[in-house]
Amino acid sequence: QIQFVQSETDGRVERILVQPGTQVSADTVLMELSNPELKQSTFDAEYQLKAGEAQLTRLRIQLESDRLTQKAILATLRSDAEQARLVAEADETLSGQGLVPSLTSKQSRARATDLRGRVEIEEERLVIAVESAQAQMAAANAELEKTRALLGLKKRQMAALAVRAGIEGVLQQIGDQTP
Repeated sequence: QIQFVQSETDGRVERILVQPGTQVSADTVLMELSNPELKQSTFDAEYQLKAGEAQLTRLRIQLESDRLTQKAILATLRSDAEQARLVAEADETLSGQGLVPSLTSKQSRARATDLRGRVEIEEERLVIAVESAQAQMAAANAELEKTRALLGLKKRQMAALAVRAGIEGVLQQIGDQTP
């Protein structure tokens, strides 16, 4: 049975390790090839993976910082809204007793209502910010997985530069020359 063995990757023959007539096993390396472009693209893919991982970490930290900032704004607004509610209640009581003008009471109530509305808006923004962060992280993770897959392919191609026999037998010929 004759089986032709070819490299899965293009390359230039650097070393022939086994000569015709030699007994070989399936994992015997017959020759080593080189491919500078493949080596460079593998290096580039490794760099892209490291850069992508750093970018993902930076994005995670930035999104968490944004979320905490949003929570701080919301906490401040809640506090302001509660204080405004208390002032409005006090002004209404004092207005009922004739100690504070009704205009002041109405202004206090309007401020409390305004702040309560802003709290609701900020709560919605916080929910949206969390969902947005999850979507951004998912997209960044998908891009990172794509880069990992590319690097895996390049590493497999680099490994294929070591041409193996593939089956047990006797090597008949290397190259295109006649045996």
